[in-house]
Amino acid sequence: MITLVLADDHPVVRDGLRGIFTAEHGFEVLGEAGNGAEAVALAERVRPDVVLMDLRMPGTDGVHAIGELARRGNPARVLVLTTYDTDSDVLPAIEAGATGYLLKDAPREELFRAVRAAARGEAVLSPAVATRLMGQVRAPAREELSQREIEVLTLVARGGTNKDAAAKLFISEATVKTHLLHAYAKLGVKDRAAAVALALRRGLIELD
Repeated sequence: MITLVLADDHPVVRDGLRGIFTAEHGFEVLGEAGNGAEAVALAERVRPDVVLMDLRMPGTDGVHAIGELARRGNPARVLVLTTYDTDSDVLPAIEAGATGYLLKDAPREELFRAVRAAARGEAVLSPAVATRLMGQVRAPAREELSQREIEVLTLVARGGTNKDAAAKLFISEATVKTHLLHAYAKLGVKDRAAAVALALRRGLIELD
């Protein structure tokens, strides 16, 4: 019997998951949580085999909850179940200690297999997430960011718009956009949020 805790801020999602696992032989849902802090407290109390963890929740999010469970030495395996597969979501969750990462559009049987594998301590990744992680493994081989690209990303990370960055660096907005696009390509990301997150993790930029 694999015991579970369901952590998601949407009651209808938790209800659906509870129904799915209750109807399937070999699973027992021990409890539900509406945010990361509740998930940590519940997992500490009932000690499940697996925590199904959403990422974007009010208050304490999934990534912080995963890290807190790891810090406390909780033996529960955490399987992320979310709708998001961007670099800024996937990498922090894996780095925090998640055993697996699955998307909510996964078929029911795939979800069952993933939970069973997670309970055994095996890594579980949806194909889309595995592709992204492979891209990150290859990322160090990419060309390094130029000094100007780092300056632009730093200004963006501090909340500046393209217009703000252009004014501070005495260049045109079009040039700022070009620098950002080059930075995205080198980092292997598709948007500024992911670029900033990855650049911060790699120590390429710093915030005061």
